[in-house]
Amino acid sequence: MAKAKKSKAKKSKAKKSKAKKAKKSIRRAAAASRGKAKKSKARKAKKTARKAAKPKAAAPKKAAPKKKKQAVGEGDYQASRSFLKDQANFVKRHAAEIPAMGKEAETALEGPEGGALRAAEDEARNHSKASGE
Repeated sequence: MAKAKKSKAKKSKAKKSKAKKAKKSIRRAAAASRGKAKKSKARKAKKTARKAAKPKAAAPKKAAPKKKKQAVGEGDYQASRSFLKDQANFVKRHAAEIPAMGKEAETALEGPEGGALRAAEDEARNHSKASGE
């Protein structure tokens, strides 16, 4: 009988210790959740303060794609490509008209406005970086 009482006592102590551990874990969880709740409330308050400080935009802006640094000057390859493309398109569109345009320019140089055209050509050549012909 003594043996049975000891085992019952051990069982009850084990139950009590399990109950204490469970209560402690519940308390810890509750304390942690309260701390998290306080932190989350503080974060929400900061967010609302930031939103209030920012001026309201008409529409939300999308993130602009990152732009690569563009080479400018002699190494401006994009400008060169677009110029050549435009030039080729002009020739394609006006292939039939180009000989007539040349004849008009020739008659204009030989006519009364030829002196003004040559003066304009010289002035443009003086502004140019390349040496003229």
